[in-house]
Amino acid sequence: MKKIGLLTIFGAFLILISSVGAQEAACETEDFYVYADKNSPKNHFIPSGWMGDTNDLAFNDQATEEALSGGTSIKLTYDPEKGKGQGWAGIYWQSAQNNWGTRDSGYDLSQYNKLVFSAKGAEGGEVITGVKVGGLTTIGSTGEPVPYPDTTNTESGPIRVTDSWQEYQVNLADQDLSYINGGLAIIFNSDQAGEEQSIYIDDIRYSYDPDLTAEDDSTNFPFYVYADSSSLDNHFVPSGWMPATAAKDVQLNTNWKNLPFSGNTCIRVAYQNNSGTRWAGVYWQQPANNWGTVPEAGYDLQGAETLTFWARGDQGGEVIYEFKMGGLSSGQYPDSDSASIGPIELSKEWEKYEIDLRGRDLSYVIGGFAWATNIDVNDPDGIVFYIDEIKYEK
Repeated sequence: MKKIGLLTIFGAFLILISSVGAQEAACETEDFYVYADKNSPKNHFIPSGWMGDTNDLAFNDQATEEALSGGTSIKLTYDPEKGKGQGWAGIYWQSAQNNWGTRDSGYDLSQYNKLVFSAKGAEGGEVITGVKVGGLTTIGSTGEPVPYPDTTNTESGPIRVTDSWQEYQVNLADQDLSYINGGLAIIFNSDQAGEEQSIYIDDIRYSYDPDLTAEDDSTNFPFYVYADSSSLDNHFVPSGWMPATAAKDVQLNTNWKNLPFSGNTCIRVAYQNNSGTRWAGVYWQQPANNWGTVPEAGYDLQGAETLTFWARGDQGGEVIYEFKMGGLSSGQYPDSDSASIGPIELSKEWEKYEIDLRGRDLSYVIGGFAWATNIDVNDPDGIVFYIDEIKYEK
């Protein structure tokens, strides 16, 4: 009996030692770097996937004036001139040069549960709209699946950086990281940037934290489409200009500072029939230019009962044919529903409007807000109107 007891205790001791060793090994998982230093052998992924207004973005991965560690850092300068009319810009770090999912070069990063990086602004107050892992799953122009898609599509942000180095992370707990081609994407939005800004980024790496748990993905209300021009509470991007001639007919200023309803800014829209098309509109989309071709992109806004906003005309009497949410259905991943009001004749004073969402399926919303009008119901010389405080509410 004593021999059996001693063997049992010894066996349990071996199991305990083995378990502790395994936990220590897990905790000592070597970080997987996207960027450690210029030309570092630790680096993985290539910053080749440029998107949006690419002419508005300058990239330097050997900046020496600021570095958290080593001799260099990455400097990203974004000047929101909307050079291609997109209103946003970004870069994907890809597993092979310009690989949008057509080549089998991805990494299995299943042993990690977070992406960690450090960042600082040249002045402080600069905004990174989104930091993304994965998401390269379809051809952007058609929505067709790619042969070698990422197994996750996770985004964090927006982030307002300071003038000193701070560490940030993208929580990847419970995400499928078995195939990652898009190792990192940095995205800027013209509305949140406001003006030219420079941001430094360093020590970008995948890491493992044994205490990290998945984030609560429930939506908090009110959920803003537009609170103020540079607000981090803003969601969706005013990128869906309609029709193709809209750029000739519409001037959109999301940083209008004269007589906003609340805060420091509002949205000013000027519409003229310069193209002869006779109608125009703009959709606020998630992400930019998503007409339903991007998978796993929509917000779950179930629980919202109304979409409210404030609007006024410059002279009074301006007619907006329709204010709307949802309804983007041309792609493989459409809005789950839609709702609208209109026509609306605006007064010269701010007035509140509501779109009733009760009974609507809001489980997947990519078209957060839209307006559309035509010249036939308005002054032939065009109209100017303003919108503010666009939000989903319970």
